Amino acid sequence: MGKLKEECGVFGIFNNKDAAALTALGLHALQHRGQEACGILTFNKKNFYAERRLGLVGDNFTKGKVLDKLPGDCAIGHNRYSTAGNNLIKNVQPFFADLYSGGIGIAHNGNLSNALHLRKELVKNGSIFQTTSDTETIVQLVAKSKRSNITDKIVEALFKIQGGYALTILINKKLIGIRDPFGIRPLVIGKLNNSYVLASETCAFDIIGAKFIREVENGEMVVITKDGLESIKPFPKIKERPCIFEYIYFSRPDSIIKNTSFYEYRKKLGSQLAIENYVNADLIVPVPDSGVPAAIGFSEESKKSVELGIIRNHYVGRTFIEPTEQIRSLGVKLKHNVNKSLIKNKSIILIDDSLVRGTTSVKIIKMLFDAGAKEIHLRIASPPIKYPDYYGVDTPNKNELLASKFDLEGMRKYTNATTLQFLSIDGLYKSMGHKNRNSTYPQFTDHCFTGEYPIKPLDVEDKDLFNNQVSFMSIKKSK
Repeated sequence: MGKLKEECGVFGIFNNKDAAALTALGLHALQHRGQEACGILTFNKKNFYAERRLGLVGDNFTKGKVLDKLPGDCAIGHNRYSTAGNNLIKNVQPFFADLYSGGIGIAHNGNLSNALHLRKELVKNGSIFQTTSDTETIVQLVAKSKRSNITDKIVEALFKIQGGYALTILINKKLIGIRDPFGIRPLVIGKLNNSYVLASETCAFDIIGAKFIREVENGEMVVITKDGLESIKPFPKIKERPCIFEYIYFSRPDSIIKNTSFYEYRKKLGSQLAIENYVNADLIVPVPDSGVPAAIGFSEESKKSVELGIIRNHYVGRTFIEPTEQIRSLGVKLKHNVNKSLIKNKSIILIDDSLVRGTTSVKIIKMLFDAGAKEIHLRIASPPIKYPDYYGVDTPNKNELLASKFDLEGMRKYTNATTLQFLSIDGLYKSMGHKNRNSTYPQFTDHCFTGEYPIKPLDVEDKDLFNNQVSFMSIKKSK
């Protein structure tokens, strides 16, 4: 509760006369991955066309207003949540640049953990940056490459960047998809008749009627042309380490991974939570909407009924105006309200998928007690989040994470829950089909729980460089 922020969503389609409209639909399905801004870049065998907007896809990409300005049979698109760079129109993707070898557009989901180091070196050597986004670093590296072939230029750039990333790249007569060597960020391949499609999740295929083919493998680069799909694997093969938060929270419940929906994975997390941390109570209540699948799994395992004791208002967005202190003090009631007839005089098992800062938990638990609940047993369907992320998930600083400041009893007192328990790290892995964390691979990228980072966060370790960039971004944001 007090959620982690989504990363971004990417989409690409090749060889389809309705490329822009289908990209808009795909981005609409991926809207949960970023609500701050969206953009589409198209190519019509001769020219590139781009439209980028702040706000939601459905509010911006409509026929007759924007889509008609995007001709072409190839397109890439992006939904933005600003993990790196400010929420300014110049930072909205896809990015486009005219290189000597031709135009190139890039849409990026993830975060480069050495972008500041690379940026410093590029600027030193004469590069001029127009944005504060780490994605522009990739564009600059491609532009600086001395390789003659554009595909080789991209590969050379890939060997210089570090972090978690999924890229869709549009160049003359080619659509390219790339996934980082650990496969931290997701990217999948689909097909709509004779058109190849790339997306962050399979739900983007469902909305346009495309068939899921497979995932882009970790460290793989797929190049799509009129001749079909070519797979290039420039990196040495290493074990896959996908982001565990895709399973816990980020991906849409109806998206598929490893032949299983994320909804089913989240039910299993709830089931394992019940095995480890059941407590006798009157009913189970999920925190909507993120806690619902885990609550259903908890209910099935414990044979205890689950009820919608909290109702969510789905029409409160990020830009909801809170004009006065009195209105602002209502806090969580803008998004949640208690179903009082169910709650009064009941002992409650309150289920959510994660606990971050704990501020929302405090408000929800207070609301439940104010509505007459006797006891509130808070159960979290993931381990305590103790460490920040540097690969595309916008986690708070370590000193803002509740589990890094308090032990279990301290967190319980902070939230005012009657009891508090988390899913264990081995229980998390059991829910994913492993015996425990260390038994089998592929292992997940789980550093937020364990502190074990698969890629060193170089920019953060260089405190002077990191602090200077934070100060620079704060100045830009205040203007």
